[in-house]
Amino acid sequence: MDCPRCKNASTSVVDSRLAEDGRAVRRRRECDKCSHRLTTFERQEMSTLIVIKRDGTREPYNREKLQRGIWVACTKRPVSQEKVDKMLSKLEEKWGTNKKEVASSTVGNDVMKELKRLDKVAYIRFASVHREFKDVEEFKEAMNKLL
Repeated sequence: MDCPRCKNASTSVVDSRLAEDGRAVRRRRECDKCSHRLTTFERQEMSTLIVIKRDGTREPYNREKLQRGIWVACTKRPVSQEKVDKMLSKLEEKWGTNKKEVASSTVGNDVMKELKRLDKVAYIRFASVHREFKDVEEFKEAMNKLL
């Protein structure tokens, strides 16, 4: 692991512990050259999970892509990185259980359910993109269901 401060290629692990209910390993590292400390996480790769898009095309699941979309919905909202990580880990476990493929609609609906519990504004923002509201009336319907 390269040091982000001095780019030295040698860092030492100072502490390791389980994170995300045992689904990840959190490591505290220290640069051997400049003594800068950093945290890294190791997770099982979900490379075997394929997402089936609306148009029928398939692509490998990409946690970072989904996380970016969630963070756009959570902009300026009181949502922590830890909560988003836990949510994604829980959902990835659900999608990957005995499955090789998952529909993008399932991914979107599951994320919306979790966001609804986490933050209602983030839920509406995410839903407006996922459901592709055509007009204000569809948006109002979603708001009324929420309230």
